[in-house]
Amino acid sequence: MRIVPVLSVLGFIICAVGAAMLAALAFALYFDEPDVQAILISALISIAVGAFLMLFMRRLEGDELRAREGFAIVTFGWIVAPLFGSLPFLLSGAIPNFTDAYFESVSGFTTTGASILSDIESLSQGLLFWRAMTQWLGGMGIVVLSLAILPLLGVGGMQLFKAEFAGPTKDKLTPRIAETAMILWSVYVLMTAVETGLLMAGGMSFFDAICHSFATIATGGFSTKNASIAHFNSGYIDVVVTAFMFIAATNFPLHYAALSGKFRYFRDNEFQFFSISAVVATALVVPFLLSDYDLLTSIRHAAFNVVSVMSSTGFASADFALWAPMAQIVLLLLMFPAACAGSTGGGMKNVRVLLLLKTAMNELKHLIHPQAVIPVRYNGRMVEQDILFNIAGFIILYLVTFATATIAVTATGLDLVTSLSAVVAAMSNIGPGLGMVGPMANYGGLPDLVKWILGACMVIGRLEIFTVFVLFSRVFWRS
Repeated sequence: MRIVPVLSVLGFIICAVGAAMLAALAFALYFDEPDVQAILISALISIAVGAFLMLFMRRLEGDELRAREGFAIVTFGWIVAPLFGSLPFLLSGAIPNFTDAYFESVSGFTTTGASILSDIESLSQGLLFWRAMTQWLGGMGIVVLSLAILPLLGVGGMQLFKAEFAGPTKDKLTPRIAETAMILWSVYVLMTAVETGLLMAGGMSFFDAICHSFATIATGGFSTKNASIAHFNSGYIDVVVTAFMFIAATNFPLHYAALSGKFRYFRDNEFQFFSISAVVATALVVPFLLSDYDLLTSIRHAAFNVVSVMSSTGFASADFALWAPMAQIVLLLLMFPAACAGSTGGGMKNVRVLLLLKTAMNELKHLIHPQAVIPVRYNGRMVEQDILFNIAGFIILYLVTFATATIAVTATGLDLVTSLSAVVAAMSNIGPGLGMVGPMANYGGLPDLVKWILGACMVIGRLEIFTVFVLFSRVFWRS
């Protein structure tokens, strides 16, 4: 692997992070807050370091990126971006501990939404906006954002696209990768603007509306309020956020097709599976809430929190850690598949679970008809064996990583419920779990070692296992 072009592109990513901080600086200036200097210095440091790497390294190496460099850039990009993203928290003193500041930042960029903060509302508006923006940048992928611009600088992007979207479905919307990135970001910005307007119509201030829209569309879950969405106690806001969490967890090419006049949602097998799962899970949870709420309120809270978990957003309209154990089990199981492929959500992705179930059903049919050739089909097309092997390998690595991380976290002295739910919430980029990390609690009281383990799980989960683990193979480092 060639280090120089990797450092050059990482420099651009760091520059982009620094430039994004200027938006937070604008809010800090507008509200006349004391964190202006900390945000400005953080932006200048990021831009200076990024510009040096981008400009100096490009003079040394001008060749096109190869697949190895692509994987390295994506993985290290998700490690370096949170590093510089943590500077505003550190320099302002809002989060003076480096481990906590980096955890908060990596949780934002990976759209996990797991926070160490016990009093979110004590942060300045500038820092709250930056916290929300880390999710918004990470939601579509800071690397995908780079793809829209890097070709203009003479750097190839196809390898980055393959590494960023390492799932079973990575069809391009257009033949040109830059055009693809611009289309995805256009859809992303449009959805954010529409939700912001609807939330303001429900009584939210512009600041709260845009921060919550950033978190919703990115399926991140960072709120500006300690009680999350429950703070607003509004059925209208719950419905709007539920709808947009569901939309954000759906394959983005389907949204683009709909905007182009081709409504394909209900012809897509994954969308069908995702929708049915949401309805069934909501129906299973509602009966356990009727002792505390009336029927309509029970449906509202059940649907909100089911979609919040399935989309890997992590907002909460109620403290589901206090619900009946059966309702909690339903939510815990939903954390594994989580969102759809090609969305901003995390988890194994519903398409993988669906194809795995189809494969299992086919094996049952083979027991009855051993000589029959029964292909696995998705959207009417036969799925190739190498894709099924890829899915099997992914799920095995996912479960092995989940088990290993859970054992490691439990070994630090945490109870099993907290350890298990924290790991799956981190790997699936959901945020809140159960036990000590419930929706109305936070990760601040966990040992530093656990925070680093969970931070690693966030990055591994966000990059869908293979992109990170390929760096640990001997073949990758051979010349």
